Amino acid sequence: MRDKEVIIMEEIRDLEIIRELLGDRQYTRLRQRMTDMNIVDIAAVMEEMEEGELLKIFRILPKSMAADVFSYLEVENQQFIITSLSDREAANIINNLMADDAADFLEEMPANIVKKLLANASPETRRDINHLLRYPEDSAGSIMTVEYVDLKESMTVEDAIQRIRQVGVDSETINICYVLDAKRILVGTVALRYLLISPSDAVIGEIMHENVIYLNTMMDQEEVARQFQKYDFTSMPVADNEGRLVGIITVDDVVDILQEEATEDIEKMAAIVPSDKPYMKTGVFETWKKRIPWLLLLMISATFTGRIITSFEDALSIFPILTAFIPMLMDTGGNAGGQASVTIIRGLSLNEIVYADVPKILWKELRVALMCGATLSVAYFAKLMLFDRVGLNVALVVCLTLIAAVAIAKMIGCTLPVLAKRLGFDPAVMASPFITTIVDAFSLLIYFAIAAEVLGI
Repeated sequence: MRDKEVIIMEEIRDLEIIRELLGDRQYTRLRQRMTDMNIVDIAAVMEEMEEGELLKIFRILPKSMAADVFSYLEVENQQFIITSLSDREAANIINNLMADDAADFLEEMPANIVKKLLANASPETRRDINHLLRYPEDSAGSIMTVEYVDLKESMTVEDAIQRIRQVGVDSETINICYVLDAKRILVGTVALRYLLISPSDAVIGEIMHENVIYLNTMMDQEEVARQFQKYDFTSMPVADNEGRLVGIITVDDVVDILQEEATEDIEKMAAIVPSDKPYMKTGVFETWKKRIPWLLLLMISATFTGRIITSFEDALSIFPILTAFIPMLMDTGGNAGGQASVTIIRGLSLNEIVYADVPKILWKELRVALMCGATLSVAYFAKLMLFDRVGLNVALVVCLTLIAAVAIAKMIGCTLPVLAKRLGFDPAVMASPFITTIVDAFSLLIYFAIAAEVLGI
């Protein structure tokens, strides 16, 4: 916590100093100040500025830093800056961005602006961006970068180092170089450290690592993240169906993927339509649109619960005390189902659980449910008899229902996410709100069924 506070204080201090220098028109000192700062810190400071200040600061930035700082800004500020610059200045920014960053930015821009920017960009930049934009959203091809170091098998180490010097400055990373044959088929990789310690006349084909692990361009970004986690790589090559190298993905992109996917799953589990904007950047109307669909669906589905209670009005009129335990039974069942569903959803996202595991999952959750239900019923039975002083039969009805509700809830909670994934849906939608609504109905049906048998109503 202290480290976070220190970082925040440093950002506030930088913001105050930059604003003071900007207000005093000390542009030379301001430029020098920002030159000494990290580009990420500059972007963080710029995010706190008004639009007028933001544009002035961006124009003062050294050209060598401008594109890098631009890539770390929020989309709204990127759009404001790019539309405020001249065509030449905007094209210069696009040309100096990494191709994947440029493609991500252009995907958020209106079509007329994209067309204008691409028209003014260099042919190489335009080719690389169009190449990335043709892949489906959230695929490996859409998030890869085409700036990498490629070598030939016949090169010597000296030739390879010379090529790194030529193209390395514009590459995403030079730690790993990719060896291609005449048809651009990926045949091997070689780490920079091996080039540095190998004899200058050694041939790349003899020192390269041939067992290459690569990603397919159409692989989903969640699977991309899992591959990085599995192999602990800092970068991975991306190849097409013929094995031709078309780009690479680096670990910084994977960190963004993990954050994006985790946020999306959390929102779905809370019955919210996922949003790609931060909370503070999302307007009230847009937030309403994201939340209301599921609320309407859950409200309509919850009417079945009301219908069940209505159909048992006669029973409740004979034993009105039964009404007092309905909220507890419904909440406990919903909570039990939510526990199971969240655990299974997490296991599915990590590929720890597959459809074939359903029998094992059911058997395990049944045993857990019976243990949990028994513990809860014993505790609640003591409360009913010692404090509430209800009759033995009523206490028996409530406690038996408690055991059954927990068991049913956990069975539903553990199976629905697996079935959803089997059918091609995101299992996160089968989280607590949805399962709670289903479990509520089953809990009431079980409650009144047991009450009818035990109490004879």
